[in-house]
Amino acid sequence: MKNSIKKHSKNITLAVILMAINLVQAQIPSKTYFSEEVVDEKTITHELHIDGDYFIHTMYEKNPAHFIMTRGGFTQIERDRLVVLLEFNSNYENDELRLLSIPFKQEGENLVLDMKSKNVFKPIPSLTQDLDGQWLFATRGPDKGQERRGEENPRKTLKILTDGRFQWIAYQTETMKFSGTGGGSFTSKDGKYTEHIEFFSKDNLRVGAKLKFDYELKENDWHHTGNNSKGEPMYEIWAKRKN
Repeated sequence: MKNSIKKHSKNITLAVILMAINLVQAQIPSKTYFSEEVVDEKTITHELHIDGDYFIHTMYEKNPAHFIMTRGGFTQIERDRLVVLLEFNSNYENDELRLLSIPFKQEGENLVLDMKSKNVFKPIPSLTQDLDGQWLFATRGPDKGQERRGEENPRKTLKILTDGRFQWIAYQTETMKFSGTGGGSFTSKDGKYTEHIEFFSKDNLRVGAKLKFDYELKENDWHHTGNNSKGEPMYEIWAKRKN
């Protein structure tokens, strides 16, 4: 009886170890990836952010500037498929998609996603800076103890910064209403934050703009001050995303 229990215990332990190994092997490295394809003589840029279990895929044209779509949410891997529970989808009114199941495979550092066509995403060089990570808009500054939007609020503005790339997305998780997005490259150092806009869903004419801001980190908050893309003064407080 004791030998049977020991044997059963060893089998359970082995199963747990194998499960943990499979999870580690299945994890996609947190990186920013790019892919390009030519459709009807137009070059479309695919930008992909993988940050832990979060996924953002955006499509746009650079010349002339034209935003196409963005969608993102929480991921898990099921065998050879990347399953994404969408938090936002700029094309929701047309396709009503809340869930993606994308065949994928890894080829060295590259990530191959089989969407409408097979796209080979190549990672860009790693770059670590201040402000890297996921942030949710909390409130307008200055901080005087006012009510914050909070992570449980279905109305969200998410900002992700990784490998020298940034993107913000405004959306509503319950209705899937999409309000806008923009992104490009950024630098953040010594309290100075600069954005170079490369796509902007609300106005393609703003692509190419360079915006400079001041920032200060206070515990889990990012205090962000300067002028917005319309030239209007702003003071925003962003909170580090927890969930």
